[in-house]
Amino acid sequence: APAMGWVFVKRRMRAELGPDWQQKFAEFGRSAAAAASLGQVHRARLADGAALACKLQYPDMRSAVEADLVQLKAIFALHRRIERTVDTREIEREIGTRLREELDYQREGRHMALYGAMLADAPDIHVPRWYRDLSTERLLCMEWLAGEPLMAFRDAPQETRNRIAQNLFTAWWRPFVRFGVIHGDPHPGNYTIAPGGGLNLLDYGCVRIFRPDFVAGVVDLYRALRDDDRALAAAAYAGWGFEDLSDELVDALNIWARFIYRPMLDDRVRSVADGIAPGEYGRAEAEQVRQALKRLGPVRPPREFVFMDRA
Repeated sequence: APAMGWVFVKRRMRAELGPDWQQKFAEFGRSAAAAASLGQVHRARLADGAALACKLQYPDMRSAVEADLVQLKAIFALHRRIERTVDTREIEREIGTRLREELDYQREGRHMALYGAMLADAPDIHVPRWYRDLSTERLLCMEWLAGEPLMAFRDAPQETRNRIAQNLFTAWWRPFVRFGVIHGDPHPGNYTIAPGGGLNLLDYGCVRIFRPDFVAGVVDLYRALRDDDRALAAAAYAGWGFEDLSDELVDALNIWARFIYRPMLDDRVRSVADGIAPGEYGRAEAEQVRQALKRLGPVRPPREFVFMDRA
């Protein structure tokens, strides 16, 4: 969407915080400092000097999201007629639920506070403070975290990149394995690197909370793959919600699971891709699973699996 101009921004801010909204800030940037998926970010400052990032949602985004979901439903319906390996109905429902949640910036603020608590003992990971009193369902005000884009460190020294990678893993794995919470949108734009080298987490719109038994299944599947234990793998998949788990289906699911878990199963220092070209990484495994499911019939991934697999 095109950026909102200042006249329109003032109108939107008035709708969210009232006619005296400008008195709540010592400064408020007229131009957007950054774009977000559903809005734009303005830099602001409070009277006490605190720097804020104010994410203002574009108008009528709910209608836009619902229109996109109608198109997605049609695409999935067509996919089910052409490709009979995956029943996509639960995938469609899960994506719809998560996208509708992203419209609620109050919910995102609560997620931010949750991450601040979960990562309070990780000093190298920075979660912005949420300014609850300046936030609404369509306006999110949070602490401005200074930093450089993640991809600016692509050619940094190996030690620097290792530190970033360790922080990324901690920010993803610790909330999941300890609290059953996962960030479902881990693309590079949602992170920056702080001046001191720590990791800034910037976006909390797509967050999924899991049942404890689902998290236990993730750990059990790792053990099953490590020990070549088909029965334990089947129990893990059943706990996630997969149905009609024949030995053949478990073996097919394990092909993909081994691909996902392989960096953790290998007891050695390695890159994630381990020398495989980016365009080829995972391609062979995906085709093996596809061919197996063509023989076995469509599998219906449970809703909880969708963003776990993505992240």
